[in-house]
Amino acid sequence: MRNFLNTLTLVLTGLLCVGIARAQEPEQPAEPNKPKPAARAMPPISEPDTPSDYNGVTDTNTRWQPDTTPLTGLQTPTLGNPDLRHSYWVPGFQYGATGQSNALTSNSTQDWYVTNYLGFSLSLQKGWTNSQLVLNYSGGAALTTQTGENNSTYQQLGVGQNFQWRRWQLQWSDQFSYLPQTAFGFGGSTSLGLPGVGGPLGPSGPSSGGTTVPSQSIFAALGPRYSNSAVVQMTYQLSARQSLTASGSYGLLHFTQSGNVDTDEDIGSFGYNYALTAKDTIGVVYRFTAYHYQGQAQALGDHTVNIAYGRKIARRLALQLFAGPDYTTYRVPVGTSRSRTSGYFSADLKYNFQKAFLELDYVHGLGGGSGVLTGSELDQITLSANRRLTRLWTVNGSFGFGDNRSLPGSNIGTTIPSTSFKSWYLGAGVSRPIGRNVNFSLSYNASVNEPNQSGCTGTNCNASTTQHTISVFVQWHTRPFVIE
Repeated sequence: MRNFLNTLTLVLTGLLCVGIARAQEPEQPAEPNKPKPAARAMPPISEPDTPSDYNGVTDTNTRWQPDTTPLTGLQTPTLGNPDLRHSYWVPGFQYGATGQSNALTSNSTQDWYVTNYLGFSLSLQKGWTNSQLVLNYSGGAALTTQTGENNSTYQQLGVGQNFQWRRWQLQWSDQFSYLPQTAFGFGGSTSLGLPGVGGPLGPSGPSSGGTTVPSQSIFAALGPRYSNSAVVQMTYQLSARQSLTASGSYGLLHFTQSGNVDTDEDIGSFGYNYALTAKDTIGVVYRFTAYHYQGQAQALGDHTVNIAYGRKIARRLALQLFAGPDYTTYRVPVGTSRSRTSGYFSADLKYNFQKAFLELDYVHGLGGGSGVLTGSELDQITLSANRRLTRLWTVNGSFGFGDNRSLPGSNIGTTIPSTSFKSWYLGAGVSRPIGRNVNFSLSYNASVNEPNQSGCTGTNCNASTTQHTISVFVQWHTRPFVIE
């Protein structure tokens, strides 16, 4: 009966929010905020159709500043930012409710359970003559009715700063989360899984991405977890077309429950950039990544040399491609071998259409193991898109797939016999603004866990588990408070 009432409560909440959304019209209708793409800490700022969408923080004739992130660094590019007349901060509150059919980490078919997320959000953008600071934060209480799980909190933070001088550029960023489940697909096609107030007032800035953020694309990892990725990079302009970039980062994925593998990642890189045109850049970069696992004897050292290509058009396109050989060494020999040679490839695409937005991320190479394996051969792809249907309603969708294959002998000393984990999610939803200060979204998400555990004889060793999730998300924020 309790589970039935929880499900009924979730459905009624969704219907009530939809009813409110249909009943209320903004006093001065504004174009809808384009949702942020999934699994990004500091997403690109959405392009407003009129300067008034920024509620007075832009110039009357808004110009768009291009992104200056170097191609061979560790941070991902954005679509740029509009010129701002003032620095500002925007606080807000948010409520999300997810109804989930069963736990992904078991073969259970228990009734649906509900998790309520009630929290505070904040976005800030502060500009100086030679630098810009941006911050996005969301956090609060996570209250669940799932059997055997306790109420907890959720925290998400993305912060970064860019310094620009005549020949030097310095960028730093930090991406942190504490979530009751994996960040891979968290929040579905709503903005629950992203920090800040979102929309045009959710500023963009230097953010870590790619392999600098520890992968969580194995659904078999249990319980709440901390994830953090801190990046610092410096670029020196040799000439109008040439520059050098040195970068370093530290990432971690730690769990509050036993039975998981805590991971620490250290990355150092050095790259050369050459601008072919104002929009196109090529480069070459060397990167070294060290993977360490708490309580495990094994450690991995990964060397890659990549040829890179990038293309950027302000508020329209940001593209990066990397490809090259990948050489991995083992601290603990695997048989008679201490190393392996493979290949690395990654792609990052953001494209802004007139009424739609698309983001695609793909990586093939060595992964940290997502809290289950001590290193993995990783193929991971995430895709998100949205399109404005009417003046107020927007439809959006998201897709993610992760294939983690254990390295030969790399799980020595663990209790995990699995050689392969395939995890994927698929979601769709709708969203709309309610006035200028409220955003509402509703989505459905399906998540699938497909383990392939060789050497395991239990009944659940190779069981495929599917979880269905319905999410309702409402976010309210004030008008911007001008700093100066």
